[in-house]
Amino acid sequence: MPLQAALDAFMEIGYHGATMRDIARRAGLSVPGIYHHYASKQDMLETILDASMDDLIWRYEAAITEAPDTYSRFTNAVECMVLFHTWRRDWGFLGRSEQRSLEGEAAVRAHERRIATERSLIGIVEDGRTEGIFATKQARVSGRAVIMMCVGTVYWFRSDGQDRPEEIARQYVDLALRMVEHTSTP
Repeated sequence: MPLQAALDAFMEIGYHGATMRDIARRAGLSVPGIYHHYASKQDMLETILDASMDDLIWRYEAAITEAPDTYSRFTNAVECMVLFHTWRRDWGFLGRSEQRSLEGEAAVRAHERRIATERSLIGIVEDGRTEGIFATKQARVSGRAVIMMCVGTVYWFRSDGQDRPEEIARQYVDLALRMVEHTSTP
């Protein structure tokens, strides 16, 4: 419960606005009780963002590993990122808005993990160029644009809205294929 309380506080008033007292209150614990579980607010943020990245990376790697070809690896990757950032919107939003609040090794680790995922998607786009199924001349720019488009759903998606995550994912796959100038399906 302390991590959910921290996530709720960070989402509502931001990492810097949240206090350990507020988090303890939300968790139904005393301030010393919250410190029994976590050494600091930074420790809580690090734990939440590590769990978020673990979940995203696990899903992303499973999505591209099960794909039989480059086209499917690309479409699965896009679908995965959109579904993660809609179904797990709070985690995704916190990762986008509060990663800058991480300190020390946690900041380095988070940055390296994001870059590794970015490089993976760019690699898929480059593979598609090599195979002649993507015509983009700028694999890095196209790959980064696709990622930002997918991650951007955290800013507008609402679970009570009319757009369902699966439909958004299908639409985003179509948009992403246009961004890499998809020429043919294998």
